[in-house]
Amino acid sequence: MTGPRIRKDRFELGFGLLLPLLLAAQPVATDSYLPALPAIAKELGSASTSLTLFVLAFGFAQLLCGPLADRFGRRPVLLAGLGCYAVAALGGAFAGSVAVLAGWRTLQGFSMAAILVCARAAVRDLYPAHEGPHVMARGLTGLGVVGLLAPLLGAWLVQGAGWRWVMASMALYALVLLALCWRSFAETRRPLAGELSAPRGSTRAVFASRSFRAWASVAATTYGGLFCFLLLSPMVYIGYLGWSPAMYGWIPAGGSLVYIFSTTMCRRLLRRYGPVGTVQLGATLSITGAAIQALGCWLAPLSALPLLAGHAVYCLGHGIHQPCGQAGAVGDLPHLAGRAVSWSGFGMMMVAFSVGQVAAQFVDTDFSNGAWPMVVPMLLAGCGLLAIAFLWLPRLQHPIKEKEST
Repeated sequence: MTGPRIRKDRFELGFGLLLPLLLAAQPVATDSYLPALPAIAKELGSASTSLTLFVLAFGFAQLLCGPLADRFGRRPVLLAGLGCYAVAALGGAFAGSVAVLAGWRTLQGFSMAAILVCARAAVRDLYPAHEGPHVMARGLTGLGVVGLLAPLLGAWLVQGAGWRWVMASMALYALVLLALCWRSFAETRRPLAGELSAPRGSTRAVFASRSFRAWASVAATTYGGLFCFLLLSPMVYIGYLGWSPAMYGWIPAGGSLVYIFSTTMCRRLLRRYGPVGTVQLGATLSITGAAIQALGCWLAPLSALPLLAGHAVYCLGHGIHQPCGQAGAVGDLPHLAGRAVSWSGFGMMMVAFSVGQVAAQFVDTDFSNGAWPMVVPMLLAGCGLLAIAFLWLPRLQHPIKEKEST
């Protein structure tokens, strides 16, 4: 009895170390790629299509990877995803045209979906629902660290060796992770008694869960507000306020630092206030951050200080909402964790894509009326988070409660 328990404890400890690295496959593939875009454009032509196809592939592939992970298990889907991620990155490194590069990046986006879906589903497999937000907070702290370092390392590689080495470094990262997971990642899915695969109609069961709908809405809403900021902030700070690109680079880096701190703080708040109380505090921070920016646009339209302060406060809330929302979306669905994770992730990407299409209409404007196009979406997101946190989540009888013995 003691032996299996010790082995399980050791595996969970190993997974706790692997989780941040698996989640960080996303900033490795995106944040380190951004500094390479000008060099790619100079050699091959505009690479914006490769980025768009990558994001769309990542969003839609989650809908396929979730059912696959539920049917065949997390380990085979994860290992296949890591292998394809490495092959796609290496193929991109040798691409001779924009079309070929876009094709490899599309495969990489598909592969990244498999990695993230399996990593998040394994959290629900291994831990009771009430521990999920704590575990996700630790994992997202590691993701924040990589998100801070990835663009800096990407820029260094582009400047010192060329953009192709950025893609090669992604392949190396995936191969190292593949070796670690091959050795250390055992199957985590535990089928119910007599179950051979996920039950038919399980996607309907996911959306029938009030808990899934509420917590997935938390993650999607906060991400939508932040996505609009990231899309429009270069035009505000560089085009409207006259900052240099180098100075602007510290804004997303600063946001990553706040995010790291916030995910760490989230674990303490969860122990004291529970998931709903913690998200209520996060929603208060989200609307406060957006309100600070709005007041700055109204009272001091040429000052960057309110925008910076509001961004920092909003990121504090974002670092609370993401681990709670992502873990809460699967808390009621242990037997359908793959599907729940995939639909939650797809919802986040679709909200970001939809609001991004609206925000993109302002990308080429001169912002003569101030930073309002950037601030209004964050205000709307803050209001939405307040409504979810104070009106919707408290009405759930068991916001994140274990339904079966683990």
